[in-house]
Amino acid sequence: MILGGKKIAILAADGVEKVELEQPRDTLRKAGAQVDIVSLKDGEIEARNHDLEPAGTIKVDRMVSDASPGDYDGLVLPGGTVNPDKLRLDKSAVSFVRDFVESGKPVAAICHGPWTLVEAGVVAGRKLTSYPSIRTDLRNAGARVVDEEVVVDKNLITSRSPKDLSAFCSTILRHFADAPADSST
Repeated sequence: MILGGKKIAILAADGVEKVELEQPRDTLRKAGAQVDIVSLKDGEIEARNHDLEPAGTIKVDRMVSDASPGDYDGLVLPGGTVNPDKLRLDKSAVSFVRDFVESGKPVAAICHGPWTLVEAGVVAGRKLTSYPSIRTDLRNAGARVVDEEVVVDKNLITSRSPKDLSAFCSTILRHFADAPADSST
């Protein structure tokens, strides 16, 4: 159990790409982490397949307005176009992401997930990858964008799309395992 004792947040809203939430969540849980789905509202969020097809709901464990980076050892930002678009309009979500990145703890974002990093103002001077359609946004925010399966720049881990999930999940396992457990949790 390489992540035993670690607590990881997955920040997501309605429109989340189901596989980009479930595969990292299941990988982290299998490695022994406690994983909370953190969102803008209580109850459930609506998932999607390929952005357009309804894919059921996912239970929310905690509202982002009640969460703090001090409660967690790592953060995952899944994609889907609607999900990060909703997150970046919410002050609590943006502050949570900004504070998490600034804490130095690992933050992993896949596909359209880096949109929230842009809104949080934490990509300038950082090397990232993402889904091709948001790379201009990343560049305009000062990021150095590359087209690679997984990119690690200090505490930021990014991947391009669901095709990269295997590499993304193995990378986040390593980096979350290496991060010191938060003494406040």
